[in-house]
Amino acid sequence: MVTGRSEEASGRIRLGMVGGGNDAFIGGVHRIAARLDDKFELVAGALSSTPEKSIESGQALGLERVYEDFKQMAIREARLKSGIEAVSIVTPNHVHYAAAREFLKRGIHVICDKPLTSTLADAKKLVKAAESANALFILTHNYTGYPMVRQAREMVANGDIGKIRVVQVEYPQDWLTEQQDFKQAEWRTDPERSGAGGSTGDIGTHAYNLACFVTGLKAESLAADLQAFVPGRKVDDNAHVLLRFEGGARGMLWSSQVAPGNENALRLRVYGEKGGLEWSQEDPNYLWFTPYNEPKRLITRNGAGAGDPANRLSRVPPGHPEGYLEGFANIYGEAAEAIQAFRNGTSPDASVVYPTVRDGLNGVKFVAACVQSSSKNAAWVKLE
Repeated sequence: MVTGRSEEASGRIRLGMVGGGNDAFIGGVHRIAARLDDKFELVAGALSSTPEKSIESGQALGLERVYEDFKQMAIREARLKSGIEAVSIVTPNHVHYAAAREFLKRGIHVICDKPLTSTLADAKKLVKAAESANALFILTHNYTGYPMVRQAREMVANGDIGKIRVVQVEYPQDWLTEQQDFKQAEWRTDPERSGAGGSTGDIGTHAYNLACFVTGLKAESLAADLQAFVPGRKVDDNAHVLLRFEGGARGMLWSSQVAPGNENALRLRVYGEKGGLEWSQEDPNYLWFTPYNEPKRLITRNGAGAGDPANRLSRVPPGHPEGYLEGFANIYGEAAEAIQAFRNGTSPDASVVYPTVRDGLNGVKFVAACVQSSSKNAAWVKLE
């Protein structure tokens, strides 16, 4: 492997950010996640679609270098001896491809928010760009960073629940129950910026990725019934999806942003021939395991019964809750391990796991198939 710049493997990774200005929620989350384990240092950014806001946001964050746009940033940083080694892309979906391409082709690692892109065509082009680049691509499906999700994945792989029969995953929210006009709602319900999927792209991709990550299964086909319940909304705000997996397992996925009483109620249940697993994002430190015909067993984060894949991502003793920010930081931690190995021309330890550009492509394929199926009265559609 040909490495990038020659820093010591233990040094902080110089990080840039595209998007994530003053009024962007997810930008702040990425910055916290990147700093939690002290492996990154944010030094540069193009933080907004307008030069004025970008400069204002960069000054507020005390960045060394602030740029008016991401292309200018990519060109300049690649030329600097102490330029960024990695960039976080936290823009609306329609910018992901163009921004990622500029950094990848200059050998700068990309850490990109999900979904991968707003269109399937761009997703396929980004896969080619990432796989031909001398740089890594990490997608922040942050729920894969939760320790008890890693525990569930290990137990499935070890055969603790036997051959999988049924997968049920849901992600309901209520924040778009009525028409909203603030920034986050505006772009997430605009197909020009979010893509053709609304709830399917925003949170359905999280649910789909989680189901596939834990089970190791690949979906073959789906039948989707999408709705836009709020008058005038151009993308779905509710989706019911049936899934057929390779090997015969069946699944159901529900994503909704119009379900009053739900905040971020991501939940996964997996049932096999020998038992079942249940995990809830709003109570993430616990995993329920039920061997068939036996009492339910509670496995706690960093507690009795938790295995190495879960424990290596746990920071504090059991009973002290870890959640969203720590799970997000675990993805950045995995990215740091991979980038530091890249510096040395080696591969990271086999325990290092993070969502890749291929996982992102699968998510965009899921959204495209849902839209296609729903347009055909929920007909079954094969996933490419």
